[in-house]
Amino acid sequence: MRRLTGIDTDRLEEEKRRGISIELGFAHLDLGEGVRAGFIDVPGHERFVRTMLAGVSGIDVVLLVIGADEGIKPQTREHFDICRLLGVERGIVVLTKADLVDAEWLELVRMEVEEFVAGSFLEGAPILPVSAKTGEGVEALQAELRKLAKTLRPRNAAAAFRLPIDRAFAMKGFGTVVTGTLMAGRVELEQEVELYPTGRRLRVRGLQVHGKPAPKAEAGQRTAVNLAGIEHSQIERGMVLSEPGWFEPVRVLDARLVLLPTARPLKLRTLVHLHAGTAETVAEMRLLDATSLQPGESAWVRLRLREGLLLLPGDRCILRQFSPVVTIGGATVSEIAPPRRANLERLQALATATTAAAADLLVTESAAGLDRVELRRKLGTAPELSNGLIALGSHVVAKSWAQARLSLAEKTLTAFHRANPLQAGMAKEELRSKVLPKGPAHVFDALLAMATKLATQQELVRLASHRVQLQEDESAAREKIEQAFRQGGLATPGLSEVLAQCGVESVRAKLLLQMLIKERRLIKVSEELVYHAETLDKLKAILTMRKGQSFGVGEFKEWTGVSRKYAIPLLELLDRERITRRVGEQRLIL
Repeated sequence: MRRLTGIDTDRLEEEKRRGISIELGFAHLDLGEGVRAGFIDVPGHERFVRTMLAGVSGIDVVLLVIGADEGIKPQTREHFDICRLLGVERGIVVLTKADLVDAEWLELVRMEVEEFVAGSFLEGAPILPVSAKTGEGVEALQAELRKLAKTLRPRNAAAAFRLPIDRAFAMKGFGTVVTGTLMAGRVELEQEVELYPTGRRLRVRGLQVHGKPAPKAEAGQRTAVNLAGIEHSQIERGMVLSEPGWFEPVRVLDARLVLLPTARPLKLRTLVHLHAGTAETVAEMRLLDATSLQPGESAWVRLRLREGLLLLPGDRCILRQFSPVVTIGGATVSEIAPPRRANLERLQALATATTAAAADLLVTESAAGLDRVELRRKLGTAPELSNGLIALGSHVVAKSWAQARLSLAEKTLTAFHRANPLQAGMAKEELRSKVLPKGPAHVFDALLAMATKLATQQELVRLASHRVQLQEDESAAREKIEQAFRQGGLATPGLSEVLAQCGVESVRAKLLLQMLIKERRLIKVSEELVYHAETLDKLKAILTMRKGQSFGVGEFKEWTGVSRKYAIPLLELLDRERITRRVGEQRLIL
């Protein structure tokens, strides 16, 4: 790495003393022609595979380094297996220490490597002899890296950003700094981020990309983030920086497992070490479609994690045997927080679906759709809404489901209007209890807002075509009720007496009264007292002429000519409407 980039990636004194990599090392190099590369130097020794796993998860290209003097070693095979299980698609084989062997031996090692990588993503890849001591092959390696970089697919910069943390430290004058490879999205200066799984909200105070200050970092770049509001000792490798509020740590997931040909047969349940991104935890693994699994086979599994991790559908994990700790396979996440009972056909559909198709499946199988945030978490990205889905506020539902709910609402209101012709509409909550009993109120409100055949007025819902049609006796009764209260003035008649004399039975009389009250032609002051709106307007006009004056109940009775029976409820109404304000035993006209 030092010969290739000019940067010594061995930071620890023990690494320098022993001449081996123990911790992750980082370097960068401008390859020219607009290509910049970031390097993660991972330890090769078999004792440090868990450290290697923390560094390899974010790579686009692998440099598989094989000593020309020793050839392929057991750890080479394990590292290569891990790269394949993680879905790495590009790479170069580097035969290092080329200066220590002759041409004939070098050719033998080359042949061994070609046989080793046959049938893999490295079949046909360049195999380059390099000497760090003499510099032989370094320029050729740089040229191949430049060529390879131009063939890579860019990472998704539009997704929510995720930065698995591989290192946290304090820098004098800056404070806490974390580093990692940006898996997706972008992060900018002064942006608020969340530290998963702790849930802490932090501010990005500074950014570096490949060792240089930058206003933003994008997917695929080696990134250093200077964080405000936290000590470096509170951050561990395996934590993740991402968008605030986007995700929740996952403890249960369903995945497709590929068991290595070199692994032991697996039983129905087993404990494994799970590595994802830079994180590591212990997981209980249960086979979903088999009672045992033979080497080289694949199966659906459910994983229960000891600690919550930030995992999304499509993420790849490495599984290592609990004891002895060796790599046994890899798993691709199909669903996070899955239903209690696994459905294998459903899992297969999710694993192969586009984002839009997965959103369709998840939304349509839910009783009342899914909240956008929940759907985003399940998909791992912002949902793409197909023609079959619609957004109702913060909720996403199937269009067919929404149409079925609206059709039910129309039928319910049709029956209600037929049974209650004098009522302007049905109480909204009553309608919701029949149309969407378990759905959120805001979803029902959004449904009503999109309905062209329904009309909402305050807390009542009716068919848009519905009009209250009074019969001849009902029109006459309504007029009698209103006229009785108009003529009664402030000494308003008794409510029950007026309704009894209006000319229709009690039930219809009460409905006619409610119509007048809703239209604000009559004002209900108490359970027994109802006034005509014109009467109260005249009373307010009298008081307005005395603005700023204080008075008692006796004076009010003299002004209005009413008894205490009417005076007290009227004064309380005036207080509520802020025409007057009570001060002790007196009232002030405002």
